[in-house]
Amino acid sequence: MTAVQLNAEIYRAMGVIAEDEQLLARAAKYLKKLASTKQADPTVMTKEEFLAKLEQGEEDYRQGRTYAMLPGESFSDFRKRIGR
Repeated sequence: MTAVQLNAEIYRAMGVIAEDEQLLARAAKYLKKLASTKQADPTVMTKEEFLAKLEQGEEDYRQGRTYAMLPGESFSDFRKRIGR
């Protein structure tokens, strides 16, 4: 089904339940839930992206591009020192 066909089907179904406030409320709640999943989460990545980040981290480690906390250094101070 195309997006236009799906849109038409949704509007037809809404027309059927238009007189029932409870059904409309349930439909609205579900549509809001669906819409919220559409918003991009910057922490979500594909398996391939995750594995590529792991490979990059391993390569950085092999090349000596690492950071270590100094004795007695707080985590927030460590982050400030490395610029993150």
